[in-house]
Amino acid sequence: MNFTYAPPPDPPELIHADHEILVVNKPAGLLSVPGRGAEKADCLIGRLRAAFPTVLLVHRLDLDTSGVMIFGLTPHAQRNLSKQFEERQVKKTYIARVMGRLEPKAGRIDLPLIVDWPNRPRQKVDHAEGRAAQTDWRVVRANDAETRVRLFPLTGRSHQLRVHMAEIGHPILGDPLYATGEAADHPRLMLHAESLRIRHPESGIQQSFNAPAPF
Repeated sequence: MNFTYAPPPDPPELIHADHEILVVNKPAGLLSVPGRGAEKADCLIGRLRAAFPTVLLVHRLDLDTSGVMIFGLTPHAQRNLSKQFEERQVKKTYIARVMGRLEPKAGRIDLPLIVDWPNRPRQKVDHAEGRAAQTDWRVVRANDAETRVRLFPLTGRSHQLRVHMAEIGHPILGDPLYATGEAADHPRLMLHAESLRIRHPESGIQQSFNAPAPF
């Protein structure tokens, strides 16, 4: 499948900025960081650097995923936030539309993941060599064709939500890697990082940042 990188031209939506952190709503179709080659140089952190020269990466969202992303504006903030992510202290909530009726109304997926080397960037379930990965879900509404669901990743593996949902028979609609047929035939990946809760790196106070799903 030939892929042409065509990021949206609109500037990213600013959710919050102070002297330590920057929070934005990443649009679908824009890389978090530069890809390989000059044609993939346009990216979220590059666009932000024009207005926030000290911006530093803390975590990433997939190219096809939209939603809340947080950046450090000082080395201290970057270290502090990175540690919160590593120690699983950050609460992340995603909204997704998945194929079929997801039952029961809530549950947990516990399937270890590893990179599928011959088919990179795909990931796959591997019970022998994979790294632990857990995702909780809670159904928002459902019919026989699709389910709107909130996803709560307890770990942060690459493509975790996408592989987990596909593996239980409910791929995320519009997923170019893990959905097939009708499920893949959507204008975008129906996955959005709805909210992020962190401790502010300076005050230690819990803060939540939200961006409503555009689908």
